[in-house]
Amino acid sequence: MIAYADTGFLVSLYGQDDHSVTATNLIKPRPVFLLTPLGEAEFTNAIELQVFRKQWTRHEAQSVRVEFEHHQAAGVFRIEPLQPEVWEKALVLSRRHSAKLGARTLDIVHVASALALNPDVFFSFDERQRKLAKAERLHVLPA
Repeated sequence: MIAYADTGFLVSLYGQDDHSVTATNLIKPRPVFLLTPLGEAEFTNAIELQVFRKQWTRHEAQSVRVEFEHHQAAGVFRIEPLQPEVWEKALVLSRRHSAKLGARTLDIVHVASALALNPDVFFSFDERQRKLAKAERLHVLPA
């Protein structure tokens, strides 16, 4: 299975929060995750924000970073470039859905990236992003 996961889902998958058990259960068997450079940068920043918010220690953040890098080397993640069509799709999605759904820019870019990459499943716990992805007929989990 080929999957696209938003940053919040990845934080839940690698850390411990209210969604972690669900995230872990949803990825059995483990998919190959598509990851854009923007997604990687956002995940890296999310790790550091967990330390800033005192939700993770520096050691926990370092452990997550090491595990993530190990998973990248093992092929769990497939880095895909942000194609120019992502930005065109983002503009269309903004015009089509933002006034109704309240989608934020990163929500739009994640869904546009997923549409361009065509994964089997889109993982997200973010309600606005889930509504946007469903409106664009992506297979969204959790259901």
